Amino acid sequence: MIGWPLLPLPDDHGELAWPELAKSVRDGIRAILSTRPGEQLMRPEFGGGLERLLHAPNTVATRREMRDLVRDALTQWERRILLDGVEVWEVENDASQVRVEIAYRLARTGEAAALNVSVDLEG
Repeated sequence: MIGWPLLPLPDDHGELAWPELAKSVRDGIRAILSTRPGEQLMRPEFGGGLERLLHAPNTVATRREMRDLVRDALTQWERRILLDGVEVWEVENDASQVRVEIAYRLARTGEAAALNVSVDLEG
């Protein structure tokens, strides 16, 4: 629950509920990838920049550019992870979609994790 001025409110037991690190990192990665640079007022460079490719053809060059954008954005904006790899693949039987596979480890614990995201392209 959030109250004004946007501070977390205690639960019924008087404790603040913060998300676990793994969930917070996944949410952070999703926020980075879904934010367009220039969208945030105080951080105009924040974001993945994937919207530039939404109408691009699904080619090897487009997938390579998407991989580089994701890798660069996560390296710059999500300091809580150690990025192990980013792969972008065609989705079988759907030429307008690609699957972004992100492998990382939590910097604090070394725990391995992965996140898959689908992105629609022109086709």
